[in-house]
Amino acid sequence: MAFVSIYTVGRLKYPYDHPTSREFYEMGYKVMRQAHVSGHLIKEFSSDGVPFPEEAKGEGYPVMTLTVWKSLQSLYRFTYSGKHIQALRNRSRWVEPYQEKHISYIVWWTEKVKDVSWEEAFKRYKDYIQHGSTPFAFDFKHAFDEKGETFLIE
Repeated sequence: MAFVSIYTVGRLKYPYDHPTSREFYEMGYKVMRQAHVSGHLIKEFSSDGVPFPEEAKGEGYPVMTLTVWKSLQSLYRFTYSGKHIQALRNRSRWVEPYQEKHISYIVWWTEKVKDVSWEEAFKRYKDYIQHGSTPFAFDFKHAFDEKGETFLIE
């Protein structure tokens, strides 16, 4: 059984201790609590001490997440519902607009949760920037199933 990983990356507009950034983190806590309660989130990786990738250009304050989910459909449903969709609607309040050649997330399939790491996420992110959406690293608009076939998420 394959699992799906998602790496998200962005830059906050304000310093971490700014009231607007604190609001971002408060919402993030609620989003992750909902993710854990959903029963579809398998693992969340801490970003403490992880160097921010050079490819994520911008002037703001780095934020990133790495999680593993039971299925692409459950990840997609979670992303576009509940607290997470509320956070996406407020993204421009907290996060810098994305520059050219920057994407805020990438998704990939993995057979084993133990194979997911920050290094793997950064490698796949670089690949996406260079080659666009492929079975190695993709987005929801141009998704692939675990066999590498084009997949329309519904």
